[in-house]
Amino acid sequence: MADMGAFRDAVTDWAAGGGRAAGGAARALAARLPVRTVVLLEGPSDAAAVNALAARHGRDLAAEGVCVLPMGGAMSVGRFAGLLGPPGLDLPLTGLCDVAEADFYRRGLERAGAAREFFVCAADLEDELIRALGVPRVTELVEAEGDLRAWETFLRQPAQRDRAAGQQVRRFLGTKKGRKIHYGRVLVEALPPGRVPAPLDALLASL
Repeated sequence: MADMGAFRDAVTDWAAGGGRAAGGAARALAARLPVRTVVLLEGPSDAAAVNALAARHGRDLAAEGVCVLPMGGAMSVGRFAGLLGPPGLDLPLTGLCDVAEADFYRRGLERAGAAREFFVCAADLEDELIRALGVPRVTELVEAEGDLRAWETFLRQPAQRDRAAGQQVRRFLGTKKGRKIHYGRVLVEALPPGRVPAPLDALLASL
C-alpha cells in the first residue's frame, strides 16, 4: 500500500536528478494517497519537531494528506517548489525556516508561483525551543536522555567558555549525528501548554 514515506522518497529522488521515472512515481503517489499539502523543511530535526507537535494534538499528518518533507538545506527550496508547486505537481506548499534562510524560501516559492504563507523562526527552531523551555529545563532533559556526561565534557571545551548558555545548548545539540533529530522530538514533547514557539504553532494550525 502506498504511504507518505514512499511519496517523500520519490520526490527527494526526483529533486536529486532522478528524472522522469522518479517524477512519474511522485505524481502517481500524490494522486493515490492523495497528498493535499507539502511542508518544506530545512532538515530532519525540523521534521521531527513538526511531527511531534502534531502527535501532541492527536494528529497524524500523513493520514491527513500532509507530507512533511526535509529538503537537506534551505537552498534546495526553489528546486522542490518547482517540482511540487504550480510548475510541477501543483500541490499547496508551506514551510518553516530559519530567519537567515527566509529569503531563499521567499524567492523559491515566488519563482514557482506558490503563494502560500511560510513561517520563520527568530534564529532557528532549536533556539525557539530552548527559549520556550529555558536552559535549566533543557539541561534536565539532556540528563534524562542519558547525555549528561557528554554535556559536561562539552562544557569543558575552551571554545564554550565565552558562549551564552543558550548558545552552548544549541551547539551541543549539533555535535553528534542524530542528536538534533532526537531532541527535536524530545524538546517539543516537553513543552508546557501555551509555550509552543509561535512559528511552529502557526505552521501546525495552518495545516
